[in-house]
Amino acid sequence: MIVFLQSLISGVLIGGVYALIGIGLTIIFGVMRVINFAHGEILMLGMYLTWNLFTRLGIDPYVSVLICIPVMFVFGGLLQKLFINRMLGALPQNQILLTIGLGLIMSNTMMLIYTSDYQILTTSYSSSSFSLGGISISEPLAISFLITAAITAVLYWFLMKTDTGQAIRATAQDREAAQLMGINVQWMSILAFGMGSALAATAGALISPTYYIFPQVGGTFTLKAFVITVLGGMGSIVGATLGGIIIGVAESMSAVYISSGWKDVVVYVLFLLVLLFKPSGLMGKSRM
Repeated sequence: MIVFLQSLISGVLIGGVYALIGIGLTIIFGVMRVINFAHGEILMLGMYLTWNLFTRLGIDPYVSVLICIPVMFVFGGLLQKLFINRMLGALPQNQILLTIGLGLIMSNTMMLIYTSDYQILTTSYSSSSFSLGGISISEPLAISFLITAAITAVLYWFLMKTDTGQAIRATAQDREAAQLMGINVQWMSILAFGMGSALAATAGALISPTYYIFPQVGGTFTLKAFVITVLGGMGSIVGATLGGIIIGVAESMSAVYISSGWKDVVVYVLFLLVLLFKPSGLMGKSRM
């Protein structure tokens, strides 16, 4: 029973960070109907930014979140303005190819700067844990989950209670109607892409103390973000949160009870089963 609870709690903790990745992709898709296949590479940039801040300036990875959010928000906004915005009316496959191309540029640029060697961000608490009722809980994962929960709560309040948040939701629900009501949908698109990029980079900062950092790491997380988004329901923030936690628990449980080499297989089988029996995703929504 202890092993089961241990793996369940670990899965929920890492699933919270996964949810942050999925929420970022969901916001971008919800507002612009663009699937950002460079999402994982933006997360990778967040990891490298965190690593540089730690190794060069001695800034703690979790404190660096306060720097990653505004920096990557501006970076994402510039990407949208300079590249994505020009393709909003294009065919979906052209949009996909554009984001894949942007991702390749990011990963190869980082490879030229840092080579393909793995970087390790080691802190005094990277391997620390504490006991709760006889269950050992990873300290970095617990801190990451708490930060993720706080960011998610603030984001939910922003989207539900502020005028700008409601304008973003209106644009996601019906872009043309929102424009007719006087909402600047182009500005909402920039905000959405900036927010999605900031959330991805924040997730990268949160996992950097417990994950290898290398230029190609983004591909894994792009696929994971896509699975989480579709699993929860395209465009649903609540669904992305639920999907992230389910993926985290599935990975943790399968690694303990089957094999660590099979955890990705279990996740994708679960993903296919959801698509087979509920193609719209668990939440069954296509708008935020």
